[in-house]
Amino acid sequence: MKVLNNNLVLNGMFILLSSGGGYLLSLTGMPIAWMVGTLAVAGVLSYRKHSKWNRILLPKNPIQSYWRYIGQGIIGIQLGHQINLSVINMFKHHYVLITVVLLFSILVALLCGVLLWRFSQTDLLTGLFSTTPGGITAMPSIAEEVGANTLTVSLVQLIRIFLVVGTVPIFASFSSNTDAQSSSIDSTGLSPVTSVLHPSAFIWTGILILGCICGYILGKRMKLPAPWLVGGMIGVACFQMVGTSIQRVPFTMWWPHWVTIIAQILIGASIGSRLSRQMFAGTKNILVLAIFTSSLMIAAMGLCAYGVTEITHIPFATTLLAFAPGGVAEMATTSVALHADSAFVVSVQVLRLISIFIIIPPFLKLLSKQTSSKPYVNEM
Repeated sequence: MKVLNNNLVLNGMFILLSSGGGYLLSLTGMPIAWMVGTLAVAGVLSYRKHSKWNRILLPKNPIQSYWRYIGQGIIGIQLGHQINLSVINMFKHHYVLITVVLLFSILVALLCGVLLWRFSQTDLLTGLFSTTPGGITAMPSIAEEVGANTLTVSLVQLIRIFLVVGTVPIFASFSSNTDAQSSSIDSTGLSPVTSVLHPSAFIWTGILILGCICGYILGKRMKLPAPWLVGGMIGVACFQMVGTSIQRVPFTMWWPHWVTIIAQILIGASIGSRLSRQMFAGTKNILVLAIFTSSLMIAAMGLCAYGVTEITHIPFATTLLAFAPGGVAEMATTSVALHADSAFVVSVQVLRLISIFIIIPPFLKLLSKQTSSKPYVNEM
């Protein structure tokens, strides 16, 4: 119990210090500032955690996973509350184009993995797992099963998340105001929210939290990516649709703005806490190539998103976040801050993750048996 309390205090101090960066960046008016600023400060603190004061004040390891789960659960509730039939209609009309772009994104990721393997001292499997946008928690665990270098995979995945979170929201925010005027997405079916704590709104919010927990349990059993976010979103959406069908009038949910800020802080601190000096030991070439390949993927998917916007008239902020090679939680949080169609963003991101988990692991396992890779050199 003493160890648990100590970890809780150190984790809390780390999150609090990191959130200072989010607060300072929020003064600029930048969307998703709380997550980007928190992530940046958390990364610096984690990189320098062996300094005298950091050894005393900060945790030695990345903060506990439950902080990230809380943040994901909050975003899952908010996104599930926003799901309506317009998302299904959008897929019905544009499913061919969306499928082609998602498959193209996987192809670009594999080509970037070959570049990483060809011009560094890592092996082919590690290169391919590193550049596949399957999530910073999911891909290293899958890579471990086939003997890839999980540290390199984590490093490249983390760098891509840093670049995506640091650049994509900025470009998306430039077009978000224009998109709000020209959006083809129907938001009239959304249930209202309030920051005033009425008893009925509080009860309904509690019911949606229960829906999030049920969705997480189901998502965990189905092995969905980010089950607190994806499963929670599904559970909340189901609870809301059932409740609305019974009452015929949308319930009001209590959801003040600071709840979303807390989610941004927790997710940003969780990502930043994974940065460490060891991740950069002997990885100069990998670091440069990771930045290059990640930038290449971001640029390629940005062009694809622009093309989808031109063809379908879906707002660019929405398509950019939907096809960006980031994580579900990161892009979902960004879409909420930018008032993009969060449900569409999460739906596309999840669809890509499911495609990756279906296609990539069997392909790479087969490749590991039939292809002689470069000799594996661990310089970590």
